[in-house]
Amino acid sequence: MNHDKKKDYFSWDETFMQMCRVIANRSKDPNTQTGACIVNGDNIVVGLGYNGFPRGCSDDELPWSRDGEFCDKKYAYVVHAEENAILNANADTKGAKLYCSLFPCNECAKVIIQRGIKEIIYESDKYHDDPIWQASRRMLDMAGVKYRQYIPKNKLKFEKND
Repeated sequence: MNHDKKKDYFSWDETFMQMCRVIANRSKDPNTQTGACIVNGDNIVVGLGYNGFPRGCSDDELPWSRDGEFCDKKYAYVVHAEENAILNANADTKGAKLYCSLFPCNECAKVIIQRGIKEIIYESDKYHDDPIWQASRRMLDMAGVKYRQYIPKNKLKFEKND
C-alpha cells in the first residue's frame, strides 16, 4: 500500500487566490476583472465578490467607460470586488483574511477596517504610488490590518478547458 501523498497540492493561499481568479470572470467590465475571497480562521470561505454594478442596476444602461464626465464613467457606479465579498459574506468577518486581485483602494480599506478583517493577501499592487492607494495603506497601517503580496510557491496554474 502506497502512503505517499500528492506533493504538488495547492497551499491555502494558492487555493483562495485561484478562487479570486475564478470569481473575477463573472465581471462584465471590459477592462478590469477583479475578484475577492474572505476566509475565516478555519480557512472556510465566508464571502466572494467581483467588480460590477449594484444589484438591480442594468449593466446595459450604465457606462463601462473610463473616460468622460464623472456620471459617464464606470467609477461612479461599480462596486469593487472587496466590497461585494464583504456585502455577500454569510458569516462574521471579524478576524478574517481577505484575498483579492488588486490591493484595495481607500474606499475598500474603510469597509475592510470597519468589518474587522485583519489580513489582506493581494496579487497586484499596480497602483501603489497613486494617492488613493497611499491613503489606503495609511488607514490599514493605523488600524493594524496586515497586508502582504501573494507570491506563488509552485508552478501550478489554473488553466481554462476549451
